[in-house]
Amino acid sequence: MADSGVRRFVIIGNGAAGTTCAEVLRKQDPACRVTLLTDEAYPLYNRVALPRMLKLEVPESKVFLRTPDAFEQAGIEFLPETRVAAIDAAGRIAHTASGRELPYDALLVATGGRPHPLPAPGADAPNCLNFQTFDDTLALSRRIDGARRAVAVGGSFISYELAEGFRARGLEVVWMIRGPRWLRRILDDEGGALVDRIAAAHGVEVLHGQEVARVPVRDGVATGVVTTGGETLDCQLVGSGLGLRLNTDLLEATGVRLATGVVTDDCLRTSDPAIFAAGDIAEYADQVTGSHHLMGTWDNALAHGRVAAMNMLGGNVPYVDVPTYQSGLFDTIISVLGVTPETAPDAESVVRCDPEARSYRKLFFVQNRLVGAVMIGSIKGKRKLMDLIRQRAEFAGQTERRALLQG
Repeated sequence: MADSGVRRFVIIGNGAAGTTCAEVLRKQDPACRVTLLTDEAYPLYNRVALPRMLKLEVPESKVFLRTPDAFEQAGIEFLPETRVAAIDAAGRIAHTASGRELPYDALLVATGGRPHPLPAPGADAPNCLNFQTFDDTLALSRRIDGARRAVAVGGSFISYELAEGFRARGLEVVWMIRGPRWLRRILDDEGGALVDRIAAAHGVEVLHGQEVARVPVRDGVATGVVTTGGETLDCQLVGSGLGLRLNTDLLEATGVRLATGVVTDDCLRTSDPAIFAAGDIAEYADQVTGSHHLMGTWDNALAHGRVAAMNMLGGNVPYVDVPTYQSGLFDTIISVLGVTPETAPDAESVVRCDPEARSYRKLFFVQNRLVGAVMIGSIKGKRKLMDLIRQRAEFAGQTERRALLQG
């Protein structure tokens, strides 16, 4: 602790997790010093609202959730467009790229991830874009205005949001998915076929089993994509949703334990007791499921920020919750809760699908315990399922399991 007795906290990343943590720290200890850094130019904005902004349903001004003045009033030192170049874990100092030294008593790393680029020749053209940040959304929107046809690439939630956004803005859309279905590790063939049916009803062409082999470029801009099957898809805009590479590089020299993300205990503390991780990057010990896993959702990040703050202040508060993600799916809805085969590949499942009613429900079990679910259409019974997951309820027989599908 600083000689003055004032506790010093440094937070790298000003998303939902980092900003929440900063605000809770100041609320719980008004005398502490909190420095919040981001390499972006903006304070906290609502990433969940970016798809609606792309569809012109939400104005840019409504996406922002904080202002620099709000941070100043809260007593938080906010440093935008600031990159941390190194962390001296032994000396407990974060070093910025500009040469500033930031001593800390506890450090939170909430750096999230960066999108995988489209791995094809020509994909560095300016109309081949990812979709993660506010600036990405602005760039996509500008390109939509001059386009007639677009290709969305990927089998993730981001790729779906691109396909939906392009179509909502009046473009002809091909949604290109490498695997046999969207969310291939979570859905089965019936669920994938239902999503294709919903997309087709909205004028989106879904193309499975192919990848982008190359991107033809003329006069510096992409004119389409050539698939691995040899098909040429003419377009004026290519959007990619190919998952994230988590930003763990900063911790590689610190000795902190890393796996896919930053490994933490259930209090979000890393193997270095002065360093915490939260949000997308935290591979945390989950008391509900009894495993380590990653969860890149807004609600999860908010909860992580609160828990990390309490423990950076000296607490021992575990993160105990059922992570959830809910999104529109064209004119219906999809809800994912708990653990899925994305992080528990050996999970068993039961499923019920009614294509005519556009209803789908799939439940996941590990060692007979209900650990997760996915629902398309009606989400009736969601709260009950979440309670059963929290209770670590066991369902050994297929009859018991299938009864849960009825909602």
